[in-house]
Amino acid sequence: MSSDKKSTRLAVLALAVMSLIWGYNWIIMKEAVKYCSAFDFAAMRTFFGALVLFSFLISTGRNLRPQQVPLTILLGLLTTTGCVGLSTWALETGGAGKTAVLVYAMPFWLLLLSRPLLGERIGWMQRLAVAVALVGLVAILEPWHTDGSVQGNLLAVSSGISWAGGAVALKIIHRRASDFDLISVTTWQLFFGSLPLVVVALVVPDRPIDWTPYLAGAVLFNIVFTSIVALLLWFYSLRELPAGIAGMGTLATPVIGVVAAAVQLGESPSLWESSGMTLIMAGLVLITLPGLLRYRRLRDIITGGST
Repeated sequence: MSSDKKSTRLAVLALAVMSLIWGYNWIIMKEAVKYCSAFDFAAMRTFFGALVLFSFLISTGRNLRPQQVPLTILLGLLTTTGCVGLSTWALETGGAGKTAVLVYAMPFWLLLLSRPLLGERIGWMQRLAVAVALVGLVAILEPWHTDGSVQGNLLAVSSGISWAGGAVALKIIHRRASDFDLISVTTWQLFFGSLPLVVVALVVPDRPIDWTPYLAGAVLFNIVFTSIVALLLWFYSLRELPAGIAGMGTLATPVIGVVAAAVQLGESPSLWESSGMTLIMAGLVLITLPGLLRYRRLRDIITGGST
């Protein structure tokens, strides 16, 4: 087996393991918030995750100085405080599978923000994807009903929008930083973003933490596997695979969340919710499809159509 084929297969395997970790973590978080408040859990997983990443930076001899500090703080507020905080909060009242799909609708919000903020063009297939996803979003939210899940749905949608804003901030940092280091930026944004969560967890009165073995394991899993291992697997996949292939791989994450929630938690989406989640997943496929097709055309040109 050639080294290129071997590295590609390892990258695909890394992508699969990453999707399993991030996908099943929605179940772990849903169960964890039974034993502590959403902000307690979010604060612990992000703050201690940042400390572990700092130790990784030190052990690998990387520069500890933060890059583009104002933008990195903004990135932390959007990606960590907003996305992680709101998505964990959403799990207190919303289903794990549905929350995963709503949060992972982030690419649609990123498309809408990229046009005015980054000047990026939106192709016809991407416009179609946004339209399909918006229909799916309305089906999931069911604005004609006002039951107890409305808060969780809106929090999950807000989490995805915040995540998209963070992605825009990251692109701007990448453009401006001459010595851009993605792992360093990730570490600092996680640290800056964790601080408001820590403050909220300490200041806002809530139920005391019930330190069960499950909660301790959930916190440890989120620090080590969700924040460190899966993140490094994602970086490796991005380096070894075309962006279109890597993007297609992330589609498995919300699917795993939905399936695991149905099997383990007994979540049974309504017809509207099922239809909406299907439409959002179809929109995600449409968004990543152009990158996949460009990769295949380029590969055929290079190899002369051989496999």
